[in-house]
Amino acid sequence: QLQLVESGGGLVQAGDSLSLSCAASGRNFDNYRMGWFRRTSEKDNEFVATISWSGNFTAYADNVKDRFIISRDNTKKTVSLQMTSLKPDDTAVYYCASTLKRGSTYYPGEYSGQGTQVTVSS
Repeated sequence: QLQLVESGGGLVQAGDSLSLSCAASGRNFDNYRMGWFRRTSEKDNEFVATISWSGNFTAYADNVKDRFIISRDNTKKTVSLQMTSLKPDDTAVYYCASTLKRGSTYYPGEYSGQGTQVTVSS
């Protein structure tokens, strides 16, 4: 099992940067592909970014590509999301999760955190 706790959210202005972190506890963290997803009142489980168990492969949603960077540290059991050039449309609750891939689509897996609020003002 994995327990996941996110941190780093907050209120920022458009164009600012913000870094999110997800701390994992439990066993076999490095067995899991991990990802960041976000949810708003209009969208649930919107894929943001994912990283393979080794960290060698990453993928991003088109609307965050070139602005966000996902990384992981298997020794520390953390997954991070560096966000730059933030836009009001990025406002959401961001949560990390073990991640499944079906075809070319990524989904939250069995384990996910509660999330951290990111609000971007214009």
